[in-house]
Amino acid sequence: MKRRAFAICVASACAFGPALAVNPDEKLADPTLEARALALSREIRCVVCQNQSIDDSNAPLAADMRVIVRERIAAGDGDAEVKNFLVSRYGNFVLLRPPMRADTWFLWFGPALFLIAGAAGFAAYLRRPAIPASQAVPELSADERRRLEELERRGGA
Repeated sequence: MKRRAFAICVASACAFGPALAVNPDEKLADPTLEARALALSREIRCVVCQNQSIDDSNAPLAADMRVIVRERIAAGDGDAEVKNFLVSRYGNFVLLRPPMRADTWFLWFGPALFLIAGAAGFAAYLRRPAIPASQAVPELSADERRRLEELERRGGA
């Protein structure tokens, strides 16, 4: 029963979450400009959610960013100018596809480096040497063995 309720909640969130992000009052009257705004807002990251575009996010800051995009487009800015405006305000992180530059290499190559480091650590763990003989548990002496057998007969007391 819990699994079914969880599945319904997840399906509802996936089905209705992104569809409700852009409010009708945010839309531009000109369909061409609105199409440009939608295309741009799909390329801009929500700085609150960080894993969604501002087009998909319901965060208040994402709504503000969508309004900024539409205001800049309505003012006559080109796509590059709108992106540059947002980058000047929030940094390259605001772009879902940041430019390939020295200051964004970590964004591009960081995940691969973490994967390689994790694989190397796992390989080192698997290749670790066996316990040396000097650290192995020594054999029981005859007195220790006799004492163990006696304790086992008495029930471990």
